[in-house]
This record gives sequence, C-alpha cells and structure tokens, in this order.
Amino acid sequence: MTLAPYVAILGRGQGRARSLTMDEARAAMEIILSGEGAPEAIGAILMLLRMKGEVAEEIAGFTVAARAALPVWQGARPAVDWPSYAAGRTRGQPWFLAAARLVAQAGHPVLLHGWNSHQATGASVRAALGDVGIAQVDWDAAPAELARSGIAYVPLEKMHPRLMDLLRLRDIFGLRSCINTVLRMLNPAIAPVALQGVFHPSYRELQRDAASLLRQPTLRVLKGGGGEFEHHPAKDITLHGLNRGDLWEGPTGAPMTGHHRLSDTDSTLSDVWNGVVQDDFATAIITSTAALALAALGIADAGHRAQTLWQSRLHPRAA
Repeated sequence: MTLAPYVAILGRGQGRARSLTMDEARAAMEIILSGEGAPEAIGAILMLLRMKGEVAEEIAGFTVAARAALPVWQGARPAVDWPSYAAGRTRGQPWFLAAARLVAQAGHPVLLHGWNSHQATGASVRAALGDVGIAQVDWDAAPAELARSGIAYVPLEKMHPRLMDLLRLRDIFGLRSCINTVLRMLNPAIAPVALQGVFHPSYRELQRDAASLLRQPTLRVLKGGGGEFEHHPAKDITLHGLNRGDLWEGPTGAPMTGHHRLSDTDSTLSDVWNGVVQDDFATAIITSTAALALAALGIADAGHRAQTLWQSRLHPRAA
C-alpha cells in the first residue's frame, strides 16, 4: 500500500513521465482514501497532476474510487446531481439554489452537495439554503429528505470526510488540485442527469470526457457564475456534455439583452424568491438556469416551463 509507483509514473522527468491510466488512478485514490498513503506522496501526486494537467482517465479513475468509498445510497435515486464546489464567490447571491428548487418543484428530485470557501458576505451557499426552503442534511438522511421535499443539500464533510480533508489541502498548497474536479464529477447517488459548473473553459471538455468514461447518461457543463452551474442570462454560452452517453454541445441562449454583471443587483435571494422585491435580472438568472436543467431532463419548451414554475413558486401545486 504505497503511492511511490504512482509518484514515479508522474514524476520521472521530461520524456519519461506519463499520465496515469484509469486503473492506476483508481488504485492510487484507493490508497489515498484508505489513509495508508504517506502525506508527502499525496501532496506530490496532486501537485504533479496540477503541473502536468489532468486527463480524463485520471479524473474518472479517482472518481470511481471516491464513489466506492461512500456509504451505499439508501433510497430512490435523484433525477439530478447538482454539485457546488466553487470558491471565492464575490459576485453576488447564489441564485442557482432557486433554480434547483424550481426543478425539484417540477417533480425532478435534486441532490445538491458541496463545500465553498472564501465566500463574500451575502454570497454563502449554505447560509442561503433556507431562503428557498432547501434542507441541509447528513448523507444518511438525504434519501428521506428527497422523498419528502424533492431536494436536499449534503455538506461534503458529512458525505465524505476524507475527501474534505483532501480538498482543504488547498490551504496548505495555496493552489487548487484535481480534487476540485473529482468532486464535481462525484455524482454520489448516480443520478442520470449531472449539472456541473466550471470557471475555466478548458475544464468543460475534461469533465465531459471523464463523464463519458464513467458512463454518465446525461451531462451539462457550463462556464457559469463563480464556477457554479448558473447562467448569465445576457450571455449565449456554449454548453458541453453528453446526451444518452453521446458527446453533445449546444448554446444556452440569452433571454436578456444589454451589459450586466452578476454583482449588478443588491437584491437578496430571500427577497426575490418571496416576492418582496421585483428584480428582473435576478429572476432571469434563476429561470434561465432552471430552463437549462429542465432541458437536460428532456422537458420540451423548457424556457416556458421555467417561467411557469417561477410564477407559481410560492404555490407549487399550481404549476
């Protein structure tokens, strides 16, 4: 149970080093998650991968091992996996939470999971969950919460404490590692539709190709606000992903015109959701993001459906 062979593969030097195969990456992550790997070797692997640049086989192999280390999901599977692992949200409220809530109210259970660091005041994902009626629960309680309300948020440290430890190595390295990507890929309850946000455009293809190796049926990867799956409604952005396992890409569309920044509104998620204020820009963020999720689920005329769900959000039976 040593990581030395994998460090050697990645670090032999120019002309001799190579990427890990999917099986090698899986085996290395199994050692890391078992607690048997030397911390020096773990750091070496993560930083060698960062310097080299991860490939899909490595991300897929790490993800297979991470999934296998989870307790078995006990209950009906969610329709949508919605990870939230962006750091440094300085540009406004987590509007995507309202979009996820709309998708759940349409009858498509959504599992949110994540951890977010260095967030600005007022931009905290976890602090905003209650604003749209999303419960934060432990992993074991998540299936029952999905059955009750159609949506749940599981903190990473409650779902997979060892992965949380690996993610927080960023505080030591001063740099992100491939663990951030693995967490977006995790889909811990194996939902048929996965929605992933990225900050850097190059990760769209990496995550799509890793998902293909993992046999994910449907995937949408969006360069979204703050690295979340959250659409800027004045931008037509190319989505990358999978449809029934086949490579796919398509535009998001832009339901609004003009120049806007996500920080252009001072409205809060709670006030917009509850109708205390009318904020057309915030509403467009929410409904356009929900429409992308509904389209991934195969809902016809997803934009109109998202608008209907928004209008009836406080009385969901009317939708």
